[in-house]
Amino acid sequence: MTQASLKKLLVVDDQADIRKLIRLTIGASYEVIEAEDGQSGLQKMRQQQPQVVLLDIMMPGELDGMQVLDIIRRDAALAKTSVIMLTARGQASDFQAGMARGADGYLIKPFSPLQLLLTIKELMK
Repeated sequence: MTQASLKKLLVVDDQADIRKLIRLTIGASYEVIEAEDGQSGLQKMRQQQPQVVLLDIMMPGELDGMQVLDIIRRDAALAKTSVIMLTARGQASDFQAGMARGADGYLIKPFSPLQLLLTIKELMK
């Protein structure tokens, strides 16, 4: 498969090791784009138009993951993008807040690479 024919996936996470793990886990199947904060994540979404976004909640900068999710869901150009929250925040209330705001999936760190791959494949159908 050529790089151009791969589906695009954006990872928005301030931890370089998490981005690297995701790239190593799914990089053969998807074109992986990376951003280290919410602001650059939104910018890359608008430029690259990925099918799926993996979004951390707790990040430095002006926008946390929940705020980015709100912006995605309000923006007609981005609203159809699938968003999987990928976070250390594992409380039931965090999960419910993410899903109520329009997340398509919610994985808790440390996550299983296999679970991540299955969740992405399900959303790509």
